[in-house]
Amino acid sequence: MTAETGAERNQSSFAGYVRFLETASPEVVAERIPRGPDTAALTAHYPELGRVEVHDVTVDGAGRMPARLYREPGHATGSALVWAHGGAFVGGDLDMPEANWVGLTLASRGVPVLSVEYRKCLRGVHFPAPSDDLLTAWSWAVEHAGELQAESAGLHLGGASAGGNLAAGVTKRLRDGAGPLPASLLLVYAVLHARLPPASADLRAKTEAGQDLFPTADMAPEINLNFTGTTAALADPYAFPANGDVAGQPPVYVLNSDADFLRASGEAYAAQLAAASVPVRVEFEPGSRHGHLNEPFTVAGERSLDRMTAWLAAAAA
Repeated sequence: MTAETGAERNQSSFAGYVRFLETASPEVVAERIPRGPDTAALTAHYPELGRVEVHDVTVDGAGRMPARLYREPGHATGSALVWAHGGAFVGGDLDMPEANWVGLTLASRGVPVLSVEYRKCLRGVHFPAPSDDLLTAWSWAVEHAGELQAESAGLHLGGASAGGNLAAGVTKRLRDGAGPLPASLLLVYAVLHARLPPASADLRAKTEAGQDLFPTADMAPEINLNFTGTTAALADPYAFPANGDVAGQPPVYVLNSDADFLRASGEAYAAQLAAASVPVRVEFEPGSRHGHLNEPFTVAGERSLDRMTAWLAAAAA
């Protein structure tokens, strides 16, 4: 559910934003929703990113879905990450910093990344379509682990916001027989519950003090129902991973934003995992808002990438 700038915050409702995406031309969408710094700007600010090779690949599933492979030749730790960006299940792409900056940075630190696209929940598309796409991308990564400079056992799965939801749901599908489990699961400001759990006192204070927060607590039900398409599907354990049994999963790293209504979901899911004896680490990034991986050159974004790097490095040790 990563916050977009510009048009998204100007819409009076999430339904209005969806109508905008469905009816506006690609040129208007691009004009109203800036993507943030591109690769040239990122490498100018972080010169080490220039060593990373970037290759566009296509993953064949229900359709031909684009993906992007990031790797630095000769620099690999044994871990690699399959990563899904956010965008409230309706937006986002491989060029946004939450996809591109993450891929470049982790690859420059020895963790190749397969950044994946998925079908958006627009024009009648709903769950399980985006989940199926991520599952297909995961299977592709397992079959092509050598291209990620890793063994299949060293592959991790993760995502931010809506992408975190999809990664967690796919992990439960893998646990239930859809394929090999990832070495670990990384969930960054993800939405795991169809209905947000109660916020802690600290979170309430920070969201009450915040301005122009996205998504709002009132908007979350709209986003979630647009994702599933039906109220019945809101109870699906793969659509919202907090539903049902959460046991039997690999180690999970939960990284939340600070002043973010979705932080309640991440914290509650971490508690569910711990109660089910799943190894879990949960943190929040002080001073951050939802979508902070989409904000390069900020302390919060840089620090979160350091945290993700440390988690993946520890897994490879």
